[in-house]
Amino acid sequence: MKFYWIKTNWFIKKIFSNFTWDVSNAGNTVYLTFDDGPIPEVTEWVLAELKKHGFKATFFSIGENITKHPKIFKKVISEGHSIGNHTYNHLNGWNTSTEDYIENVARCEEAISKNINLNLKSKLFRPPYGKIKTAQSKAIQKLGYKIIMWDVLSADFDTTISRKQCLDNVLSNVKPGSIIVFHDSVKAFKNLEYVLPKTLAFLKEKKINCDVL
Repeated sequence: MKFYWIKTNWFIKKIFSNFTWDVSNAGNTVYLTFDDGPIPEVTEWVLAELKKHGFKATFFSIGENITKHPKIFKKVISEGHSIGNHTYNHLNGWNTSTEDYIENVARCEEAISKNINLNLKSKLFRPPYGKIKTAQSKAIQKLGYKIIMWDVLSADFDTTISRKQCLDNVLSNVKPGSIIVFHDSVKAFKNLEYVLPKTLAFLKEKKINCDVL
């Protein structure tokens, strides 16, 4: 049986307080994030949905996918969204040596650098699966990265849950300051295709803003 936090426990946030789990703000703002792209048939759809509502998001991209689909990656940036490093090969930090993990992060950073002509406001990193060793996180932070986790997990990647459950995971837990995780991946698209439009409409109706990290 799979286990994961839909709403990140306050105790976890306290233990790992050097990671960013949510963003306190005076405004009514949440932060949509998308992991695992860019994937042409999914990422472009996500961009179109965001544009309908005038919302911005942060995309944690896999280096290998950036290399395969540079045009889509550049489109994410050109439409005003933020980007982050998600390793080059979507590595599980718990199963990877620190040396290999940092090298993989560097490969992703290189892929990002080759495809953008701007200075990033900040360097953002999200560990695949949320799994990262202490030594890895310290090394990544020394490289100037902020480690971005999440407050609300949609679980769109879980093919065993219903689309309505996936939607409820988001709408029942979102609050101002929440960092919400979706995935612009083929695996997640069945749930995402149902959940994202309804989530965006809900946020618009509640006059909640969506901004980049």
